[in-house]
Amino acid sequence: MRVRRAVLKLVGLCVLAGVLLAGMMFPAVGAIGVVSNRASDTVDSTSSDLVQKDPPLLTTILDTSGNPLAHLFDQYRVLVAPDKIATTMKAAIVAIEDQRFYEHQGVDWRSAMRALITNTIQGKVAQGGSTLTQQYVKNYLMHVVATSKAEQAKAQEQSPARKLRELRIALQLENKLSKDEILTRYLNTVPFGNGAYGIAAAAKTYFDTTPDKLTVAQAALLAGIVNEPSGLNPGRHPERALARRNVVIDEMAKQNRIPKDVAEAEKKTQLGTRPDIGAPPNGCIGTGDAGYFCDYVLKYLEAAGFSRENLRRGGYTIKTTLDRDALTKAKAAVDGEVPPDTDHVANAMAIVKPGKDKHRVVAITANRKYGLDRDEHETTLGLPYAMQNLGAGSIYKIFTAAAALEKGMGINNSISVPGTYVSDVFKGGAASCPGPAGAKKYCVQNAGKYPDRMTLQDALAQSPNTGFVQLLERTSVSSAVDMAVRLGLRSLGTVPAAEDPKKRPIGKFFAEQNLGSFTLGPTPTSTLELANVGATLASEGTWCPPSPIEQVLDRNGRPVALREDSCEQVVPAGLANAMTVGLSKDAISGTAKDAARAFGWNRPVAGKTGTTQEHKSSGFFGYTPQLAGAVFTFDDSPAPKTLCDPAGNAPPRPCSSGTFIYGGKSPARTWFAAMNGIGAAPGIMTDMDVAKLPDVEDRYAEGGSEAKVPNVVGLSEGFARVKLEDAGYQVSTSSKDSLKPKGTVLGQTPRGAALPGETISLVVSNGVAPTTTTEPPTPTPGAPTPPDETGGPAPPG
Repeated sequence: MRVRRAVLKLVGLCVLAGVLLAGMMFPAVGAIGVVSNRASDTVDSTSSDLVQKDPPLLTTILDTSGNPLAHLFDQYRVLVAPDKIATTMKAAIVAIEDQRFYEHQGVDWRSAMRALITNTIQGKVAQGGSTLTQQYVKNYLMHVVATSKAEQAKAQEQSPARKLRELRIALQLENKLSKDEILTRYLNTVPFGNGAYGIAAAAKTYFDTTPDKLTVAQAALLAGIVNEPSGLNPGRHPERALARRNVVIDEMAKQNRIPKDVAEAEKKTQLGTRPDIGAPPNGCIGTGDAGYFCDYVLKYLEAAGFSRENLRRGGYTIKTTLDRDALTKAKAAVDGEVPPDTDHVANAMAIVKPGKDKHRVVAITANRKYGLDRDEHETTLGLPYAMQNLGAGSIYKIFTAAAALEKGMGINNSISVPGTYVSDVFKGGAASCPGPAGAKKYCVQNAGKYPDRMTLQDALAQSPNTGFVQLLERTSVSSAVDMAVRLGLRSLGTVPAAEDPKKRPIGKFFAEQNLGSFTLGPTPTSTLELANVGATLASEGTWCPPSPIEQVLDRNGRPVALREDSCEQVVPAGLANAMTVGLSKDAISGTAKDAARAFGWNRPVAGKTGTTQEHKSSGFFGYTPQLAGAVFTFDDSPAPKTLCDPAGNAPPRPCSSGTFIYGGKSPARTWFAAMNGIGAAPGIMTDMDVAKLPDVEDRYAEGGSEAKVPNVVGLSEGFARVKLEDAGYQVSTSSKDSLKPKGTVLGQTPRGAALPGETISLVVSNGVAPTTTTEPPTPTPGAPTPPDETGGPAPPG
C-alpha cells in the first residue's frame, strides 16, 4: 500500500514537472486554468525581483584615514565581482554542489528525477537534486526577498509548489544571466555560518583574507560548510569540518579540477582558521574609544533621513570626520584627569573644527567606556554630545556678553561689579534673598573680591556674578537665550523628540519666566554644543551643525545627499571677533590661568570656565581658529552630589566640604592636556601653527553710537541728569570737595558706552575747598578726557 502511494505521488510530480517544462518551452501551455495563471504571475514577479532587488549588504563607517571604526548589518555581506573570487573557490563549490553546472540549463533533470524517485520511495529527503542555480533561487527568496520569519519558512518549505517555483525561476535566470554571473550571485548570497553571508564575508570571518586569495584548502572548507553551516562549524566541530573539507578536495581532484598531488598536499594542511572566528561587531558596542562617536554618527544619520534598518541593509560607506589621533589624545586627557572607574564623576570632551562651510566633529569622548557593563562603569548614554541634566555654570555669561555687544556695548566698556546685588528686575530668588515668600527678589553675590568696576573683557576672564546679572537686566533674558541658541546651543530652543511636543523648550521657559539665573548657566547642557559655540565664534559668526559626516556613498559608490541644516551667519563677523578677543584673557589672567600654565600653554586662546552653584558640575570652553573644544565634568549618577576637586593626583569625588570643583580645575586641565599634551606626549595642537587673535572693530571695542554715554563732566548736576535720562540712563550722585562751583559734575562712571537703563554715577562738587589745591581742569569740548576723579584712570572711550 505504501509503495503504491509513493508511485502515485511520483507520477503526479512527474506530470507537474512536465507541465512546468512545457510551460517554459511553450508559454501558451503555461496558461492552464486560473490557478496556473496566478502561479505564473507570482513566479514572473519573483523572477524580476531576483534580477532587480539588492541583497542586504554591510554598511561600513570609516574615520578620516579610511580605516573602519564600525560596521552595521542585518546580514554580514559584501558583494564581490566575478574576477575577485579565486578560481579555487569556484571549482570547489561546483565540485561538491553541482558538478554538471556548466552543462545544464538551470535544472539538471537527470539528477532531479533520480533524487525525486529516491526521496519519494523512502518518504524523506535522502538525496538532493538542486543545481547551484536552484540553490541560488532558494537562498535569494529566503535571505533577500523574504522580510519575515513566515516568508522565510515558506521559501524553504518541502512542497511540490515551492520546488516547481524554483525550477521555473532557475530556467528563466539561465536565459538572462551567464554561468559566471549566476555562480557569483550564488557565492555572494548563501550563508556560510558564523553570521557570514557571501564569500567575501566568509573569507574574512574564517581566514581574515579576501576571496581572491583563497587557497585550495580554504576554498574547500568554505564550500563544504555551505551544506550544513551549523553542524560543520570549524570553531565548534573542527574534526567534522576537516573531514568535510577533505571530501571536497577529493571531489575536486576526481573531477580533474585540481591535480591529484595538489589535493593530497592540501589535505595534509591544518584547518588554519583564525582564532576569533566570527563576524565583526555589529553597531557601536565593541568599537572601543570610538563608541560615542559611532553612536553620534547613527543619531545624526537618523535625523538626516537614514533609518537604522536602511543603514543595516543598505551597504553604505560612511566617511566620517573622526580624527583617530585627536580621539586618542582626548581620551588620554579625560581619563588622566578622571579615571574611568571614578564613582559619580564623568568627564566628557568634544572637539569641533571651525569653518564657514562645515563644522566637523573631530572627536568626542568620555572617561566612561562605551558599553553595557554598568558594574564596570560602562554606559551607552551620550555623555559627550547629549544634553546632561546639569549646567555649565558661568560659561553662559558669554551669551549675555554677546547680547550686550549686539545692543551696542564694547569689550573695553566697563560694568559695575558690587560684592552683592539684589535685582529689581528678576524674581524667584533663594530663601536668603529679600522679599516675601513666593515673591523673592533675585539676589546674587560674587565668589571672590573684585574692583568696583571692570571692563567686559576682564569680567569675562574673572567672572563676577553680580556684573553679569546686572548686564542681563539691560540685555534681557530673551536676548541672551536667543544669542545662546543662535551661536550653537540649539537644544535650548527645541523639545527633545522623545518628549511631549507641546512642552516648552528650556530656553523659552527661562525667557518667559524672566529668570536672571540664566547667565549663571543652570540649564541642561551638551558638551558638543558648547564646543560648537566656539566653532561659530571662531568662524566669524558662521554657525553650522556639528557634523560627523564627510560623505555617504551608496553600495555602488555614488554620493548620497544628506538632509542637514545649512550653515548661516548668526552674528556679524565683527561681533564674533570681538568675543574672541574678549575671551582671550581667561588663560592669561583669568580663572583658567593655572591650568594653562601647568600644561605649558603659550598661544592665544579664547576661553571661559564655568561652575554650577552647588558644584555638581563644571566646565571649560576654549577655542582657537583651528579647533574648538569643550570639557564637562559632572556627577553622572541618578542623584548628583556636590563634587570636590582635591589637590594633587586625587580625582574629583563627592563631598560635603573641602576644595570644591571649579571649571578652572579638572575641566580646564583636561582641555589643555588634550590640546597641548601630557608630559612629553604631544597634544592635538602641538604641531599646528600659532594663530593670532583677530582685530576688533572700534564699534565692538569701544561701543556703538546707540550705547554712547553723553559726556556730562563740567555740566551742572541738573542739566547732566536731564541729558543722561533723556539718553535712557539712570543717574546716581555723590559729592566731593572742589573749588568748582557747587553742583558742577566733576566725574562720571562709566564713560564711553553703556547699555540703556544702566546707572551712570556722577561725582558732583559741593563747593567746599579741598585740602589740596591740585585739581584737574574742567575739560573743554573735544579735549582728551582726564582721569576719573573717583579714582584711577577713566574707562576707555
